[in-house]
Amino acid sequence: MSLPAKMNAMVLEGHGGLDQLVWHEDWPVPVPTEGEVLIKVGACGLNNTDVNTRSGWYSKTVSDATTGGAYEEVDESDPTWGGRPITFPRIQGADAVGVVVGLGNGAPQNLLGQRVLVDCWLRDWSDPKNRDKTGYFGSECDGGYAQYTKVDAKNVVAINSSLSDAELATFSCSYTTAEGMLSRAAVGADDTVLITGASGGVGSALIQLAKRRGATVIGLASISKHEIVKELGADVVLERAPEDLKAALNSAIGSQTVSVVADIVGGDHWPSLIDALERGGRYTCSGAIAGPIVDFDLRTFYLRDLTFTGSTVVAPHIFGDLVGYIEREEIRPVLAATYPLKDFHAAQTAFIDKKHAGNIVVVP
Repeated sequence: MSLPAKMNAMVLEGHGGLDQLVWHEDWPVPVPTEGEVLIKVGACGLNNTDVNTRSGWYSKTVSDATTGGAYEEVDESDPTWGGRPITFPRIQGADAVGVVVGLGNGAPQNLLGQRVLVDCWLRDWSDPKNRDKTGYFGSECDGGYAQYTKVDAKNVVAINSSLSDAELATFSCSYTTAEGMLSRAAVGADDTVLITGASGGVGSALIQLAKRRGATVIGLASISKHEIVKELGADVVLERAPEDLKAALNSAIGSQTVSVVADIVGGDHWPSLIDALERGGRYTCSGAIAGPIVDFDLRTFYLRDLTFTGSTVVAPHIFGDLVGYIEREEIRPVLAATYPLKDFHAAQTAFIDKKHAGNIVVVP
């Protein structure tokens, strides 16, 4: 196949506001090296990691909620998910879907021409469970906000699905994040799971994946999004931040407590989430879009025998499991909107505004 030398790409040129994302129409097409594949991108989903990395929100110098805007001060030593500097320029975009159009030496020949999903987690494949040796596609290497991208062949899985590229691009980041959270919390059929931010990408994934495990699901979402949250399978939907969460739970399910809280929001409402956990309950977290600094009463934690788990790097098997769920139609995409890649600023603005349900996707 004849490939172009140049491509369109949305390139992040530094930490800051949307102005740091610059459109290029003459960016070099990447060349796959040993063991890598070249992918012609069909679609790429947006996620919070892109926004937080661009703005530098992960830095410990930042204590605000995620806004997507520039911060006055960002410590250049810890502005990414892994607490390390990022190299610019960088093409972001973790949730890439496309067709393999080129192979580096040693890459499996059978991948050529296959439609694939990209596993976001970059690993040392000689030590794949070592979290200290992980990176993220679109952060530690260039990602999918371009016409072409490359990645280790071990980070792609061919998929057999009637879903469109845009629909498939809603899965990788959000659903592996959600499955990682539920796995850490050992969620099963006997659990009642309270999910914050239930209408977003990770929230909608948490609903479907918790229901897949047989759990009872309670979603917290703004009233305008209650219908879609119900359609995704939530047994109960409550206001995003009830004034009295325990009373709202008691009215809805006849109990003031739940066994699991799956949280991606944090913020001022956080203490009420912990108060709503039953004795021996589990809290799992993979985000803090409403604010990372919370009021934490250690007495609640230890006197109630609670278990807290942070969840970022997922187990290596989770991505393959997710592809199986998709192919067997055990979960479904929630595609909120599709934008041309050139209109990325508008797409990310809509993503930050959080007026949508599910995921937003760009297409080259």
